[in-house]
This record gives sequence, structure tokens and C-alpha cells, in this order.
Amino acid sequence: QLVASGVGLVQRGASLPLSCADSGPSPDVWNRGWFRQAPGKDREGVSLISLSDGNTRYADSVKGRFTISSDNRKNTVYLQMNTLKMEDAAVYYCAADRFGNARTTLVPELYDNWGQGTQVTVSP
Repeated sequence: QLVASGVGLVQRGASLPLSCADSGPSPDVWNRGWFRQAPGKDREGVSLISLSDGNTRYADSVKGRFTISSDNRKNTVYLQMNTLKMEDAAVYYCAADRFGNARTTLVPELYDNWGQGTQVTVSP
């Protein structure tokens, strides 16, 4: 079970950290990712981290502003969001790829275990 935390209302330009803890029994995970979904829009990939080699990938819209990291001992993935923009407002989801299907992609359908989502609101 993935449990995300970091619900926040922040002003444009501010920072907000998100975290997601995997409480499942010794999860065997290839990649952990963050996704988001704004009202009326499809769920989109934000960032992923490979747990085998630490490689990361970011959506172009967040490059240079967001940083993903993980603590494999705690089965936790983090997303540090800086310089938030109005268009970053969305429900953010963490997800795990437990079978290696996603490889280095941010295709939501290839992630098989999802957190409950956490709302991020950005005010002017």
C-alpha cells in the first residue's frame, strides 16, 4: 500500500515536498514514479526513479524545478517541488512498477501499484 503525504496549499513560486511510503511486505519494485492529474485532464507522468541504479526522468514541464529521490531502506519516494507554478496544481499520485514494465517511461498504465493521491493547490 502506497501512502502519499504532503497535501498543500502554496503560493506561486513556493516549494512543497511530497513523500510516499510503501507499506507493503518487502515490495519488489523496479521504478517509483510521481504522476499528476488536473481537473479535466489526463493523468500525466511527472518523474520516475529507478531503484536499481538511481536514474531519474522528468517531464519537460518540471525539469529544473522538481527533484525525485528515494530511500530504499524506508521504501519511500520523495518529490521536492520548487518554484511552483499555477499549472502545477493537481492531484499528485505516487506509483510503483513492480514488474519492470515501465522501464524508463512515465506511462501510467505500466505502473501497477498506486497511492491514493494528494492535492496540491497553487494560489496566485
